[in-house]
Amino acid sequence: MAKQAVAMLVALALVVAAAMSAGGASAVQCNPAQLVVCAPAVINGSPPTASCCSNLRAQESCFCEYAHNPAFRKYIDSPNAGRTLTSCGIPIPDC
Repeated sequence: MAKQAVAMLVALALVVAAAMSAGGASAVQCNPAQLVVCAPAVINGSPPTASCCSNLRAQESCFCEYAHNPAFRKYIDSPNAGRTLTSCGIPIPDC
């Protein structure tokens, strides 16, 4: 009986670990530092680079979070931010 209980606990631990691992791999980590490569496009109106567009796509689910942060609001509200998203083929979020 004790061996069966231990086996069940080990199996349960493996299922939980696998679920956490799968969830963590697909979860987006909102990290505005990854968008530094977009600074020339957002601040100066330069065309966005491929890495800028790639990072924007990766952070797309974070845009509204950033929009509600006063530290980032001036960049998000700038006309160049919308142009950058459009140039990258990313829809402008409706927060």
